[in-house]
Amino acid sequence: MPAALQSLLVLLASAVAALALARVLRLPSMLAYLSVGIALGPHGAAYFAENEQVSSVAEFGIVFLMFSIGLEFSLSRLKAMRHMVFGLGAAQLLVTLAGTMAVTIFFYGQEWRVGFAIGAACAMSSTAIVAKLLSERLELHSRPGQQTMAVLLFQDLAVAPLLIVLAALGKGPEALAETLTLAMAQTVLVLAVIVLVGQRLIRRWFDLVAGHKSPELFMLNVLLVVVGLSLATSAAGLSLALGAFLGGMLIAETPYRHQVEADIRPFRDVLLGLFFVTVGMMLDLGFVLAHLPQVLMALALFIGAKGGLMLLLTLLLRNPLDVGLRTAAQLAQAGEFGLVLLQLASDSRLLPADAFQVTIAAMLLSMFLAPFLIARAAHVGKRLSGSEFAHRAEAIHDIAVHAMDIREHVIVCGYGRTGQSVARFLSREQIPFIALDIDTQRFRQAQDEGENVVFGAADRREVLMAAGIARARAVVITYAEQPATEAVLDLLRSVRPEVPVIVRTQDDTQIDRLKSLGATEVVPEVVEGSLMLAAHTLSQLGVPIERAIQQVRATRAERYASLRAFYRSESDRQRDRQSADGDALRRQIPERLSVVVEAQSYAVGRSLADLDLGRFGVSVDALRRGGVRGDDPDPATRVLGADVLVLVGATENLSRAEQLLHAGPV
Repeated sequence: MPAALQSLLVLLASAVAALALARVLRLPSMLAYLSVGIALGPHGAAYFAENEQVSSVAEFGIVFLMFSIGLEFSLSRLKAMRHMVFGLGAAQLLVTLAGTMAVTIFFYGQEWRVGFAIGAACAMSSTAIVAKLLSERLELHSRPGQQTMAVLLFQDLAVAPLLIVLAALGKGPEALAETLTLAMAQTVLVLAVIVLVGQRLIRRWFDLVAGHKSPELFMLNVLLVVVGLSLATSAAGLSLALGAFLGGMLIAETPYRHQVEADIRPFRDVLLGLFFVTVGMMLDLGFVLAHLPQVLMALALFIGAKGGLMLLLTLLLRNPLDVGLRTAAQLAQAGEFGLVLLQLASDSRLLPADAFQVTIAAMLLSMFLAPFLIARAAHVGKRLSGSEFAHRAEAIHDIAVHAMDIREHVIVCGYGRTGQSVARFLSREQIPFIALDIDTQRFRQAQDEGENVVFGAADRREVLMAAGIARARAVVITYAEQPATEAVLDLLRSVRPEVPVIVRTQDDTQIDRLKSLGATEVVPEVVEGSLMLAAHTLSQLGVPIERAIQQVRATRAERYASLRAFYRSESDRQRDRQSADGDALRRQIPERLSVVVEAQSYAVGRSLADLDLGRFGVSVDALRRGGVRGDDPDPATRVLGADVLVLVGATENLSRAEQLLHAGPV
């Protein structure tokens, strides 16, 4: 067996075993990968020697992670978060850098360049660890999660300038000004070209690729964009990760964001695991044991000082104590880019060997402790406040205002595609509803459309009370994540156990558990999809549509107890119902897209009839102007700047219609 293949087999077997053990012990998968690196690396069993090829492949794990984060932080969202990113983020980096420099210079007697190098490395936090943990804990969009991601985002943006500065410091103080000026000019030029030109090209390019309707071609195109932009920024002297992040932000402005995110997830997780293996290889346990007092002191100073400074900054911004504590804990560890900066400083001979070893040991140990520290801070934070929303009087007040004038309403938990579909049916029957969602982009879009949607997590008692659970007629839970659904059910059982609760689930394996938790009815998507697929198949094979629908109805009657009487009685209306179901077989559920018309857009001054969006298979469901929403606008209505058009149609058709509204015929 070739040596490379044998090494790969050992690595995969070790990773599988460690990951399985971590799952059994309910530990983060990151710890499993780090343990494999320590055990098999040059400082452990020495089965693997850390080499440039392994590190290069592992670096693409960070590239794909940054691309995924870019998908979450679109240009519009980055603009909306600019105060937090460039305010709190810049403050964290500068304060940590200055504090570390002061300790290094005054307490350890090192020169300022050494202090700057160590401070720059220590200021970084782990995007890989924190983003993955927050995603697993469903806390990316919580207040501590948003503050943490804003700081991490600024750190990621600051990596490129810091790399430039450290490289310049390694060449000597005399060349510093010239090197920095040239590098900064190059950075601004490259970023301007990618953002300004790429924003116009990426949508048209993806429209062209998606038009071929080939999943293989689409996936290859995504990989091309990720790798191509990463190498473009790398060739310009910037980091690979920065190019990937910008690519993610550009694609986030297109309708293909969710599909792209699903396609790259397997690549991201596998390569990111390999990155953590290489990080584990860097930890020399022999050195740690030989210099244990120094390493522990550095570790305590690192986590305590960095976390303390972050806590102070968040409290100065008038955050509640529990939010500040959780944000500080999520940023108190070292980061993967910090290791890169420290390695560069060592290669540039800015750091003494002992200082390098102690610092990197403390940084790696802090990354090991990060999952436990974050979990502990979340537990303490909940005990301090009982709820993150307990201190958010303004948010709770906003929810209460929206629910104040409605009674006998439905609370829709989650306003994604399923929640929007439910809301449309409720609106047609003139049944009042209030929807809760924590996706900021979806929340803003719904508000632009004038929908009764508020920002709030349904698993919080205060939010449900403000949404009027005491007088609600029913609750619909549309979450795709099982833990989130169970959390809401558990809360509803204690707040108002008699209220009817209809739950969406992926398949029928969790029906019994969800009903035991208080669900009145559980609708499995897989079952509904299979029923419609079977009906289509029978119809295409020549079976009369009435007979196919009858089988579908019989199956539904067996599965949905609350609708059994409907399916098995009222024979005088059966033919009408069968006809409605037959029409449903021939009709696709459309997508919705809100388009904000800019002052320079092609559509300004033209009537809806002139635009003729119907040729794309797209209809204008509503027009919102000056805070007033009008449904089914007259075709003679002329479009003005700042209008919001709510379009309905297939995804690919919506993209063409939006392009026409902004740029005109192509």
